[in-house]
Amino acid sequence: MDQSDELGDFLRSRRARLRPEDAGTAFSGGARRVPGLRREEVAHLAGVSTDYYARLEQGRHPHVSESVLEAVARALRLDDTERGYLLELARPKSASPQRRRPVPLPRVRPAIHQMLDVLNDVSPALVLNHRSDVLAVNHLGKALITDFDALPHRDRNLARFVLLHPAARDLYQDWDRVAEAFVASLRLAAGRHPDDRLLNELVGELSIKVPEFSTWWAGHRVDQCAHGTRRLVHAVVGELTLSYEILALPADPDLSLCLYTAEPGSASAETLSMLAGWRAPTGLRGRSPGSAQKSRPSSGTAQTRAQHTAAAAGRLPQVTRKRKLPDDLWEST
Repeated sequence: MDQSDELGDFLRSRRARLRPEDAGTAFSGGARRVPGLRREEVAHLAGVSTDYYARLEQGRHPHVSESVLEAVARALRLDDTERGYLLELARPKSASPQRRRPVPLPRVRPAIHQMLDVLNDVSPALVLNHRSDVLAVNHLGKALITDFDALPHRDRNLARFVLLHPAARDLYQDWDRVAEAFVASLRLAAGRHPDDRLLNELVGELSIKVPEFSTWWAGHRVDQCAHGTRRLVHAVVGELTLSYEILALPADPDLSLCLYTAEPGSASAETLSMLAGWRAPTGLRGRSPGSAQKSRPSSGTAQTRAQHTAAAAGRLPQVTRKRKLPDDLWEST
C-alpha cells in the first residue's frame, strides 16, 4: 500500500464527510461542487496555509510535524483511532524498503493455551494477531464459529472466514455490519503494517472475491473493533446475542485475546451453556457450525434424543429459530 496515496485519500475522505456547520464554522462561497469541507476551510481550521495543506493531501510533504498533524486531526474531527491512523500514515518511511521474508507466526505461550482451556465452559475465546489470523482457539470458540485448527493454515483467519465463508452470512444476523467492521479493522492494520505481504495479499484476495469489499475499503473507515455485540444464529442451538472484547496481551506483542460472553441469566447465556456441553463430531470438523444443517436430512428421532439428554442435564437451550438437526450432529463429550 502506497503510504502517500493512502494519506491523501484518507484526508479527502474525512474532509468529504464534514459540513461547515459540523466543523463549527460557517464559510461562504456559493454552491459547492464536492461534498464536505474545502481544502482552504480545513487549512483555516488547522491554522496552516492552503498550499501547505494541499501538498499534504497530494503526498508532496514528506516531513510533517506532529503538531500540524494534531491540528489537522482536530480540524477534521478525527476520533482517537483515526488520529492514530493519520500519524502512522504520515510517519516517514524508508525510501527503498528492503525485501524481507514474511515474519513467522508467533508461538502462543503454554500459559495462554491453559487460559483458553479454563474458559472452555464459559466463554468462546480466540488468540488473534493484527491480520486476524487465528493462532489459538478453545473448544467453545470452535463450536461457536468453526474449527479453525482443522482448516488449511492460510484459511485460519477470522476476517477471511467472515468475509469469504458462505456459512458466515448465515451465522451473523447482521452480516453486512460485521463484515464492514472487519474491513475497517484490516484497513487500520494495513496502515500500521504497510509492508506486510500476507496482509496485502489478503486484502487483494478479498477485493476480488467479495463484491462489497471495494466499496467498504474505499470508504476509508478505520476501526479497532475492540468491543461490541454479535447477534448470531447458530445452526445447532439457535439465536444468541453475545458481547465481545479484544484484550491486548502485553507480554506478547501483536497478539490479542478475543472473548465472547453472554449476559448472566439471559436466554443467550443458557444457550451458550448448552453449546459448551457438546462437541462437534468428527464429520463436521473443519466446517462452520453455520453449515451444519446442510450436511444431510434431519431426523426427528435424533432431535428428540438431543432434547431429552439436554433436559436431563437441566440445560435445554432457548432456541428461538427452529433448526433441523442431522442424526450425527450431537455427540456427548
